[in-house]
Amino acid sequence: MDFNLTQEQTQFADALRRWVEKDYTFEQRKHIITSSEGISAKAWDGMAELGLMALPIPEDQGGFSGSAIDMLVIMQELGRGLVIEPYFATVSGAEFLRLSGSHNDLLAQVATGELKLATALAEKQSRHDLFDIATNATKNSDGFVLNGIKTVVLHGAQADQLIVSARTGSTQRDTSGISLFVVDAATTGISRRDYRTIDGLRAADITFNQVQVPVSALLGTVDKGWEILDAATDYSVTLLCAEAIGLMEAIFASTLEYLKTRQQFGVPIGKFQALQHRMAEMFMELEQARSMATLAAVKVSSADVQERRRTVSAAKVRIGQAARFVGQQAVQLHGGMGVTNELPAAHMFKRLTMIELSLGDTDHHLARFVAQPDFKSAA
Repeated sequence: MDFNLTQEQTQFADALRRWVEKDYTFEQRKHIITSSEGISAKAWDGMAELGLMALPIPEDQGGFSGSAIDMLVIMQELGRGLVIEPYFATVSGAEFLRLSGSHNDLLAQVATGELKLATALAEKQSRHDLFDIATNATKNSDGFVLNGIKTVVLHGAQADQLIVSARTGSTQRDTSGISLFVVDAATTGISRRDYRTIDGLRAADITFNQVQVPVSALLGTVDKGWEILDAATDYSVTLLCAEAIGLMEAIFASTLEYLKTRQQFGVPIGKFQALQHRMAEMFMELEQARSMATLAAVKVSSADVQERRRTVSAAKVRIGQAARFVGQQAVQLHGGMGVTNELPAAHMFKRLTMIELSLGDTDHHLARFVAQPDFKSAA
């Protein structure tokens, strides 16, 4: 298999990197973080002009039908640039719409940058088990009534539409009886508590109190939402893995530059063999993680569900381990400055830490990998 990027992918990545360097500098990012919105309308419009929103959207809805490999390239650049705009939340939500085969009008609006999405999936008791759903949807003559609370919804307060998982049947921790809905965030009965996360992004706790939605809000079939939820979440995990690669590339490069310029005993500290060994170990961790992120992007669209789950979880485990090692080493090699907000390295480490905890941490995905039938039969 050829793992070299196509000319189009390389050009797209180069254009995005130039945009970040010119219009999304570290200083500009710091201003965005402390703003009331926590995102930048100007940056969002710039990303839309580059075609980022249209990339994963099907051609029939005005997009480019980009593959997971195409998205791997984009997410690496966004990670390298420490971009905090609601791109990940929006394209993750768009994957739910695409897999459901409905709401093409919303996908068309995503492609142009008119619409922002967020996925309201996690709850206080669910931790990483997204099938653990207490939020319920009750059928009535006008559609469904939603009641419940979703927690740590990434960019939930900045979204125009929410992808919501709810219990329509079975018991709280069953994969059956789950339904998915797309809900206008301005619907009566929805309240959102917005806050900043440690990595500078925004998240929200969202309460649904007697929220009436029409039957047309349903994604897929009632009670049969788990397959879409599981597949779309694996897609989102793959995007996070790609973002982590970009972050690790950037923090590795900044650490190497620091070792070349910081002097002790009259020489750059990069001359010390012990520190060279550390950098070599960081590089190996990064390259192994890169390989697994690429494999996940190749396999996430596989028709073999077990293969998809196994590969995505293996990638999340390996990247979680690498992110922790590379981040910790980078901070130590920078010394006390490595934990100050004045340096990009500290922000990169915080984001890497959040990625490791998002959509299943290392322990969760290791357990998921082991639970796959093929692993047991091979044991």
